[in-house]
Amino acid sequence: MSSPVWHPFTQHGLGEDIPMIDRAEGATLFATDGRRYIDAISSWWVTTHGHCHPKIMAAIRAQTEKLDQLIFAGWTHEPAETLACALVDISPAGLDHVFFSDSGSTSVEVALKMALGTWLNRGEPRHRIVVMEHSYHGDTIGAMSVGERGVYNRAYQPLLFDVDTLPFPHGDGERTIAAFEAICARNPPAALIVEPLILGAGGMLIYSTHVLKTLRDICTREGVLFIADEVMTGWGRTGMLFACQHAGVTPDLMCLSKGLTGGAIPLAVTLATKEIFDAHVSNDRATMFFHSSSYTANPIACAAANANLAIWRSEPVLDRVWQLGQRQAQHLERLDHPVIVGKRQLGTITAMEFVDPYGDYLSAMAPVLGRFFRDRGLLLRPMGNTVYVMPPYCTSDADLDAIYDAILAAALEVAA
Repeated sequence: MSSPVWHPFTQHGLGEDIPMIDRAEGATLFATDGRRYIDAISSWWVTTHGHCHPKIMAAIRAQTEKLDQLIFAGWTHEPAETLACALVDISPAGLDHVFFSDSGSTSVEVALKMALGTWLNRGEPRHRIVVMEHSYHGDTIGAMSVGERGVYNRAYQPLLFDVDTLPFPHGDGERTIAAFEAICARNPPAALIVEPLILGAGGMLIYSTHVLKTLRDICTREGVLFIADEVMTGWGRTGMLFACQHAGVTPDLMCLSKGLTGGAIPLAVTLATKEIFDAHVSNDRATMFFHSSSYTANPIACAAANANLAIWRSEPVLDRVWQLGQRQAQHLERLDHPVIVGKRQLGTITAMEFVDPYGDYLSAMAPVLGRFFRDRGLLLRPMGNTVYVMPPYCTSDADLDAIYDAILAAALEVAA
């Protein structure tokens, strides 16, 4: 009997092999058939310190013996209070309030609703959101609306709202900056939302700190709310705790998830400035922030996140991040083959394209390469003809060798 499971971003009609994973440790996944796989993409960018980290697992076990779940509307608990204070302490100065949710996509929905609610409550309704070309912010309706339009959301087009789109900032980004200046001059929008410095699902496209800082400066000057989607870029992926820190900017709203719990369990937050919080505070119940989910600030997830933050405070995580980045840079340099183009890196993230005249997200090369890597004991999931590596920070030299050896072998196979 075939499995009744319907997998995400999977075309079941292709009949591809779907490995059954039984357990994980560090950067390694172990299948029920005994095979070992190196997790070269942190299980969709979430696992930072490694799978089943003992300190995070211990915190989860301890919390299950005390409090499993609590309504968070008008009630609270210690793990959430501790976590909120810790997040305010480590985040860019000025992000003083923490709203909990349960996924990266939802944290973006929250940020968009907060932005629109702020302008309405101020008596100056603004409705337009500005986005960046090729961006991705999630798969719920609002998050899809502010992401790139394409085959993956074509069926849902009637549900999506209109946005203003900036061209991706290639080179010095002056075209992008000029486009944003022109939008603001015509009619200042409610908010600008960006993935700071690197676009994830859009193809791991990298842009400069100058562009990020200039866009922030324009938002400040024009009174436009600046939303930083750090769901993928946060927790050290770019070489600093948060990508915004590279440019020395503080967003008005910052979305975090994925590595928030070290990748162990779902949790997300949207951090907001005091001004945004205050715009929703009055003695009129109609101006409260209308958003929640049943599992908002789940105590077990918060306990995992607190353990993650304790690791960041007590261990040299950024040193590990730097060392992993240096080792990856050496591997990237030796990937010298005409099939491989556009090699690039930001922190612990490397990416490249395999030459494909029809390269896009639905490139026929993606399943072929995915199968090639899987057969060699790797979890590497190409996005079209883009191959990227984003491993946990505990990945060994031997595993990195295996990852990049396989990429080079794939290039030789494609060339042949």
